[in-house]
Amino acid sequence: MNGKTIVLAADHAGFPLKNAVKAQLDAAGYRTIDMGTHSSESCDYPLYAEAGCRKVLEGEAELCVLCCGTGVGMSIAANKIRGIRAACCSDVYSARYTRLHNDANVLCLGARVLGEGLAWELVEVFVTTEFEGGKHARRVGLIADLEAREADSGKENG
Repeated sequence: MNGKTIVLAADHAGFPLKNAVKAQLDAAGYRTIDMGTHSSESCDYPLYAEAGCRKVLEGEAELCVLCCGTGVGMSIAANKIRGIRAACCSDVYSARYTRLHNDANVLCLGARVLGEGLAWELVEVFVTTEFEGGKHARRVGLIADLEAREADSGKENG
């Protein structure tokens, strides 16, 4: 066993890619949690983005991989959840540096724009790269502060 738990979730478009990534994570010795969807029937990606992200926030998984058609919708939905730092990546450099510098805890992938091979490369570098800390920790803290101010401002305006 690798030791890390990775949660996965997808909408109908991302369903086949999610299953392929899950199989590779399982084969590599990671513990995985599959939050669905479990078919290619049309469904609403924000529900699956939230389900996957909640597992990270509840401490049941260290990282999350979300799949939809482009990865963008999942990324937008995930980033609405306080404490989530989601990145939509389609190249290895971005997948590595979003962990190193941004301490991203969610990787979003587009099943209609990535092949399974590249998707696995992105997932592999994402789950094996650790946050660098240092000056980047201060910047991630500033992101959290911004998030908190926005949450507080929503309460005042609500």
